[in-house]
Amino acid sequence: MKRALLFLTILLYFNPLRAQDPHFSQFFASPLTLNPAFTGLFSGDYRISGNYRSQWRSISSPFVTGTMAVDFGILKNVISYTDIWGVGLMAMYDRTGGGALTSTYLSASTAYHKGLDPEGNHTLAIGLQGTFVQKRIDNTKLQFENQIDNNGYNPAIPSNETLVNPKISYFDPNIGILYNGLIGESSNIYLGASYYHITQPTESFMNLTQNRLSYRWTVHGGGSVPVNGRGDRFHGSVLYMKQSTASEFTFGGAYGFMLNDMDDNPTTFYLGSWYRLKDAVIPYVGLEIKGFQIGLTYDTNVSTLKPASNYRGGVEISVIYIRTKNENNKYKTLCPRF
Repeated sequence: MKRALLFLTILLYFNPLRAQDPHFSQFFASPLTLNPAFTGLFSGDYRISGNYRSQWRSISSPFVTGTMAVDFGILKNVISYTDIWGVGLMAMYDRTGGGALTSTYLSASTAYHKGLDPEGNHTLAIGLQGTFVQKRIDNTKLQFENQIDNNGYNPAIPSNETLVNPKISYFDPNIGILYNGLIGESSNIYLGASYYHITQPTESFMNLTQNRLSYRWTVHGGGSVPVNGRGDRFHGSVLYMKQSTASEFTFGGAYGFMLNDMDDNPTTFYLGSWYRLKDAVIPYVGLEIKGFQIGLTYDTNVSTLKPASNYRGGVEISVIYIRTKNENNKYKTLCPRF
């Protein structure tokens, strides 16, 4: 029995030599998928974040990815004034191939940020994350060669194909480090690295024990500087990520226009763009108001796929809410935003 289309599907979606983890163009707005060491690093009592991405709608059924996360600091009155200990939870959903493959991720993370100076203006953190992963194939949404007749694909013809494991699950540990510091009186910089899939778990729907998930590592950094005395700032960030033969290099920035005169509760409009090398230009608009930071991007495809995509890639929305009761929080200046 011929299995050409089944083989092609598995090659495109499940082969660890070619596959990439779900990821976001607004990587800076999804801290717990970028680096576990970001857990707890923000100015406030707790942070709730969410992301939504829909990609390649112009070519086929869209690839949809979404996350929801919460993180907060613990033992604030026990550990040193210059330190932060954060914990967090995250859920992520990813659907590809018109729903043929659905993946869910449930993560718990923790990070300890150690102050390197008496004021806590410079910190070094290590973060750990454990993720329970479940992936499921809907066999009814796959097309097989033996379902093709003289008129083309005919879903009424039984495929006579059976996947050994239509649902798989495994535990996946990750680790990261992060430096964050204040430069002068009002500029900041951060630099981090993360390593995902430490144990390279087996991932196969066909009982192939040698089919192991490739590790993914990232190096990223960024910072912000004041532009004038009215509260405007420029934020920039860069990311390099590699997983097996797939790699990504993204860089860019956004200008923040302060719309009020309240340094402790600013209303800021952001306008900028990022560029993913040899793949997409990513214009960005955002708004920060009353603890919310909302961002919108659209991938403008410039890769070799542009004749089919007509330059259209994917829309992405991010929302971050930070609850702050103590307006004199010492980490307000130090928090990475992009």
